[in-house]
Amino acid sequence: MAKERTTPVRAWESMATKPIKKIVKVQVTAGKATPAPPLGPVLGGAGVNIGQFISQFNEATKEFMGQTLPVEITVFQDSTFEFKLKKPLASALLLKAAKIEKGSGQPNRQKVGKISRTVLEELAKEKMEDLNATTLAGAANILAGTARSMGIEIV
Repeated sequence: MAKERTTPVRAWESMATKPIKKIVKVQVTAGKATPAPPLGPVLGGAGVNIGQFISQFNEATKEFMGQTLPVEITVFQDSTFEFKLKKPLASALLLKAAKIEKGSGQPNRQKVGKISRTVLEELAKEKMEDLNATTLAGAANILAGTARSMGIEIV
């Protein structure tokens, strides 16, 4: 009779993994990745085939063309890699929602845009998996703080 496991299975225990050499976190413009700095030197230093990464990344990010996306690249000992795309930056989502070009240089004095609470909650739902929040209200508060620091009012 097999002994039943009493502790939870951790994600890394259940995966058949190769030894990880390095985890690289970068922000890249979707659909427009090139081997030029800063991406090329970072990937080259990690031993990644830069051309292969760029073609796979640009193909995977066609729908987000022009937006800056955070990417987590896991490089294995045999120089193969996996990458995980995150949602666009919170500041970029807020700028788009407020229909403005950039945030305020003096956010406490000069307000540059407004968004409604419902729009803020929709953005929080979209960005929830990338935020350090357990509830939708917590995620909305994180985005509200970012908006406040950019000079965007929540109405």
